[in-house]
Amino acid sequence: MVAVGGAVPSTQEPSLVGPSSLATLIIPIAALVVALASGSLLLLDYVHVITGATWTGIDLFMGIVMSRILRSLSPPTRVQFIKKLVPIMLFLMPALASVAITAGVYLASREGLSFLSPPIIAAGIIVIILSVQGFAFILPTEVRIFLELRKPNASTDKIVRLGMRNIYLSGSQAFFQIILIFIMATLAMAH
Repeated sequence: MVAVGGAVPSTQEPSLVGPSSLATLIIPIAALVVALASGSLLLLDYVHVITGATWTGIDLFMGIVMSRILRSLSPPTRVQFIKKLVPIMLFLMPALASVAITAGVYLASREGLSFLSPPIIAAGIIVIILSVQGFAFILPTEVRIFLELRKPNASTDKIVRLGMRNIYLSGSQAFFQIILIFIMATLAMAH
């Protein structure tokens, strides 16, 4: 139901910190801590690959699939979807990105790769681009969406506009992640 002026009456305040939100934050970080504490290069590699692949997969799915689906939905339906998505993504994506990057840096160091080699420099530049996009643009927008959703008469237009912006940014992140995967695969073959 849309109220006058494009506002959506809020029937239920979305929960920012629920069990599933906390799990999406804690599980990747705990896996990294366990991998680092164990000293196992295999476990660290697994954590890096699984968090990086999940991060990339979600970005690809959001950018390619969800952008098309959401464009075809009515604004109130988009808002309902975004209302369910934001509390999880607010914790999941920063955790996945942070763990994948941290594990990657530890792996490069433990495997004796030179941080001055062209492939590592290229990977570093892409990681910086991804980090800036994620932590300077996507994450603050997720917070803005969440705060808007908590308002008694949340603006449908604002939620849809901000939500679609993040969906498209996720798609651009997928592009950079595919390049990063190519660089890492090349390094793995050469190493």
